[in-house]
Amino acid sequence: MTRSAGSGNVRETGSHEGGAQRRLAHELARAAAACPLVNLTGPLGVGKTRLARSLDAQRIDLSRPHASDDLREAVREAGRGPLVLDGVDGRTALECAASVLDEAPAGHRPVVLLSRRPLRAAEGWGGGDVVTLTVPPLTDDGIAALAGRSGIEDQAARDVVVRLAGGIPLLARAACRALHAGTAPTALGAVADEVSVEILRRLARELPGHRKTQTLRLLATVGAADEKLLASGPELFTELAGLSLVNRSALGLTVAEPYRALLDMAYRWRRPDQHAALLSRAARYRGRMLTAPASPERRAELTEQSMFLAGDPVIRQTLFPPGRPPAPIGAARPCDADDIGRLMHGWASLKGFDQRRTERLVAQWLDDDITGFRLARDADGQPIGLTSLIPVREQTLPGMEPLLQQHAESLVADGDRGGLFLGAAFCPEPAIHAQLLRHILRQAVTVGRLVVSTADPGYHRLLDSLAFHRHGGIRDDIYRCGRAPEVYSNDFTGAALPAWLRRLGATGTVDGPVAAHVAEALSTLHTPGELAGNPLLTAPHTATVRALRAWLEEAVDTLAAGPGTADAEAGRILRAYYLDRSGTHWQVARSLHISRATYFRRLRRGVAALAERHGG
Repeated sequence: MTRSAGSGNVRETGSHEGGAQRRLAHELARAAAACPLVNLTGPLGVGKTRLARSLDAQRIDLSRPHASDDLREAVREAGRGPLVLDGVDGRTALECAASVLDEAPAGHRPVVLLSRRPLRAAEGWGGGDVVTLTVPPLTDDGIAALAGRSGIEDQAARDVVVRLAGGIPLLARAACRALHAGTAPTALGAVADEVSVEILRRLARELPGHRKTQTLRLLATVGAADEKLLASGPELFTELAGLSLVNRSALGLTVAEPYRALLDMAYRWRRPDQHAALLSRAARYRGRMLTAPASPERRAELTEQSMFLAGDPVIRQTLFPPGRPPAPIGAARPCDADDIGRLMHGWASLKGFDQRRTERLVAQWLDDDITGFRLARDADGQPIGLTSLIPVREQTLPGMEPLLQQHAESLVADGDRGGLFLGAAFCPEPAIHAQLLRHILRQAVTVGRLVVSTADPGYHRLLDSLAFHRHGGIRDDIYRCGRAPEVYSNDFTGAALPAWLRRLGATGTVDGPVAAHVAEALSTLHTPGELAGNPLLTAPHTATVRALRAWLEEAVDTLAAGPGTADAEAGRILRAYYLDRSGTHWQVARSLHISRATYFRRLRRGVAALAERHGG
């Protein structure tokens, strides 16, 4: 997390943000004076209404009663200044605005329309051509300054506001209210709940109805969902797709950041049992999809979702933090060499690496193939982050050997095993840095293999959580930072993916239909309404929810008390994770002093043993 500025810099940052707002206000005034229709757009809560107040203009809120009548009369008033239409969101408001503008006389007064999505992307928009201006989110320092002006003086609390807001002022103010009301900064779910209430309240004009709201929460929890996973039916699915917060992706609908993360955190805080059960069901669904033939690109999409659904706290915090909309990532060009040098200098400074050593490595990587660098760019096209992904082949071995040393022969000798080598990944913005890391993993799945050498303890934790094979350290402290890099690798071929995802705990897949029913029953053990639909209820000895719960508890305890070491470990794992809900998979493994690989082998062994005992 990039920390917000101290009080001395907040005034400077606020001045910078204020300058940007003034420039945008000037651009809006100029467009309103020159164009008959201007669309001021940006996500929910970004500050469109506040910016539009800089105009000397009449304002009509289309969400209020009789707004359409007021609008028809106001548009016909010739010779007056701009007319601002707020709340041009949802089908009713869009149709109203389009109809009135379509009937308006030629030369009507300038109209500025405020909408969460560009009107050009709105279904049924027929109100004419528009000039589109987009209100961008604030920077993290801008949000920190806003929190300071809101009276949030504690640095930890201010960091929470920055982390959750994703640059959206409305969300920042809601988080500040939660903190002022006494919610502890460490209770992120509770703060996120306050913010999510504000999101859903503002979204009501687009999404009326409790069922639709609940389905939106479920979509935010699973990350991406098709119609079957949501079990929503075609009409509701289509309505959700029309929301300003919802986008279409290769795997179905997704909720835009930072709204997705906030709705997900709030749902997990309110209903932890149902949240966990939903993740488990979604993981099994995606796991089954990964067993079917698919292109490498499709496998990459499914693998990313499976990692998200695994629920490991290190993976979630590092790869899927609350944040901003994604930045475009593409291969570097020769003209980007200076920007690469600048970013790598920042990377070395952040990590405490020797700059000369780093420069020599970067020069080698640039000489090998500059397109091995992938750059994330901001809205102006300027590079703000990078990753170095070197294809493993004979001519690139000199650039990898210093970071692999004694491991080079077995991992990249002669370049005959192929794959990618990760040299560096850096972006000071946490959300874009996470996007770069996900990009690396997607490329690795597409190619089939990834080799990593890193001296960063944070990356060590991430790679261990990702169940990479750890080969050990190299001989030399290559970066002169007081620690030698550790070397990791992982195979991502189609044949290797299912076993890797099982080690990760990211599929929930077990062998056999009865075992799948047992796993489902354990996941929903504390949710009687969901347990009531389990197929195990058809057996005479588990014919009711109460009988099934009692049988599962007795079977787990019997397994844990058995003479066999492996079975006893399996029983203790099932007891701790499912019955006692003692923590995440990772936390339970640590409490039982079991490695992750052994933990998931024992977990599957325990489920299989219960399935055999049940007898189908």
